[in-house]
Amino acid sequence: MKLIVPLGILMFVLSFCGITDQIQQQIKDATDSSSGDSTSDTTETTSDSGAETPDLTSAQKEIQDNSTEVEWEDQGIRWKLPDGWNKMDVKKESFNYGSPATGFLIGTISVMPANFPSETSLEATYNSALEQLKNGKYESARYLEIDGVKGVEWIEAMPEESDSPRRHQWIAFRNYQGQNQQLNIMVSTNGDKFGDRKDTFAAIMYSMEINK
Repeated sequence: MKLIVPLGILMFVLSFCGITDQIQQQIKDATDSSSGDSTSDTTETTSDSGAETPDLTSAQKEIQDNSTEVEWEDQGIRWKLPDGWNKMDVKKESFNYGSPATGFLIGTISVMPANFPSETSLEATYNSALEQLKNGKYESARYLEIDGVKGVEWIEAMPEESDSPRRHQWIAFRNYQGQNQQLNIMVSTNGDKFGDRKDTFAAIMYSMEINK
């Protein structure tokens, strides 16, 4: 039996995203940065990529140990989710689990042109994140490699209004099933609830396994 998600909850989830605008800006930044260069960049990462890797705390490890694996079958991506993180809506290029009571895990896949400059785009995303960190919009920002895939991770600072969304987000690229894909993964909740769920969000994000 399919889970029917009320429209109100779906709209609530979408308020945590802003994904389309981010993607459009990244495409523009990458195109501007690579103007005049017809050579496409690879999305593959290596162990000497210069990115950090997750270092889980004991609390985060315990959360993972008591969680259940869920899979985004169309995309070959898996996470470990605690009890109460229920399926909301899963499609080929979008993945939503969670609830207002727990927070949300939101994944989106954007298929880019084969010659899209993925490395340049990732660098632009990183530089933008550092600027947001400098301006106080982000609490942290770094290159982070999850399951061998290099991406950019950031955690937003507390919003001005406590009931506004606050996100822990990671963006990366991969070549999968013949596609040049952008991965946009976030865990989020209202600002006033984020602190209590920070370890849970990190445990979920860092549990991710990604088919290449």
